[in-house]
Amino acid sequence: MKKTPVLKYRLLLCLAALVLLAAAGSSSSLAAEAKRLNVVLIISDDQGWKDYGFMGHPQIKTPHLDKLASQSLVFTRGYVPSSICCPSLATMITGFYPHQHKITCQDPPHPKSVAIDAPEFRAGREIINGYMRNAQTIPRMLAPLGYRSLQTGKWWQGHFSNGGFTQGMSQDDPKHMARHGDEGLKIGRETMQPLYDFMAESQRANKPFFVWYAPMLPHQPHNPPERLLAKYRVVAPSLFIAKYWAMVEWFDETCGQLLDFLDQQNLASNTLVLYLSDNGWIQEPNAARFDPRSKQSPYDGGNRTPIMIRWPGNVAAQRSTALASSLDLLPTIAAATGAKPPADLPGVNLLSAALAARTHLFGEGFTHDYVDVGSPARNVRFRWIIEGEWKLIIPNRQNEPERRVELYNLTKDPDEAANRAEDEPKLVESMRQTLDAWWAGK
Repeated sequence: MKKTPVLKYRLLLCLAALVLLAAAGSSSSLAAEAKRLNVVLIISDDQGWKDYGFMGHPQIKTPHLDKLASQSLVFTRGYVPSSICCPSLATMITGFYPHQHKITCQDPPHPKSVAIDAPEFRAGREIINGYMRNAQTIPRMLAPLGYRSLQTGKWWQGHFSNGGFTQGMSQDDPKHMARHGDEGLKIGRETMQPLYDFMAESQRANKPFFVWYAPMLPHQPHNPPERLLAKYRVVAPSLFIAKYWAMVEWFDETCGQLLDFLDQQNLASNTLVLYLSDNGWIQEPNAARFDPRSKQSPYDGGNRTPIMIRWPGNVAAQRSTALASSLDLLPTIAAATGAKPPADLPGVNLLSAALAARTHLFGEGFTHDYVDVGSPARNVRFRWIIEGEWKLIIPNRQNEPERRVELYNLTKDPDEAANRAEDEPKLVESMRQTLDAWWAGK
């Protein structure tokens, strides 16, 4: 049967309508993606929790982070559960404790004579990288919503794609220093351009973005620009401290450059900015190393950090003394963006009522090198718990046979100088039971 001219005309109209509807749907989808909240995570590397202007340091100048703090919800009692770079960063991006994601240490088991580019060392690291490939990370959580994601800076888990990033600087090239970021370590110290290019590309593509900015700053080597070092030479107690202070200001300058770019590109109003440090640092005054009560330790000098959240129009700028953790980053980002988080997360949305119900924080410290890549419990040095103003530290006798149980009142003794364990046996027992109940079955 032949179609009449009228029928053909009607069919053409229907086809045209379908095309217009499809185009409108596609345009609507792009518009929805463009309106989605961007996310920028800024991570300091080896910085003490007091070492900011807004935290009251009398000498260190951090004007850009001070400005961010003035615009943010600032948790002054923020913590990371593990006070060393690799497991701490893995916790931030996965939302789980090190014993859960199994990235508990810096390096695989290896004799000291084995170089990091040796096949046996790389084989061990590849096992650890596999834990990250199997994790539901922030980039993987955001991907179904159309997010592009960029890795820059410190990254211990091989190629950036192991974390689910769509783009990144760390290539895991054996020809380079591949242990903790290779090419990614240029960010901040040598260039900021990859950040600018990525955000500009995302805008052109009408795509929301997630940025991981984790420069190796103020981390060693402490080689700040002379213009900054000169400022601190005359006020610091030693050259080593002057160098560290100058590194902190150098890091602050790079944060200012990143935040200024958001302003210049009219992105700030639609971007969630989160800030914290991966672990603490107390500079030894007479040597190029950290004080043993800072990095790698269970003390506040190692695991405490301010945590900041800036979300214009949605989060009021104020300070909070509520207990906050790096475990809370992923659930907070999930809630803000509408993403579906993994099940059974130990952290909470920092912008929800769940935070007010928190009564404890837990933490765990591990050996620098793995004892056993497959068994987190064998790598434990200590576990700790904060309950109100008290912190209890329980050593693992297998790896820390000389350590004692320690109890500190963080309000009266913020430097954790007076161990009160023998004076408060009932409190020690009560807190230990809570800690053991959390740890049971781990």
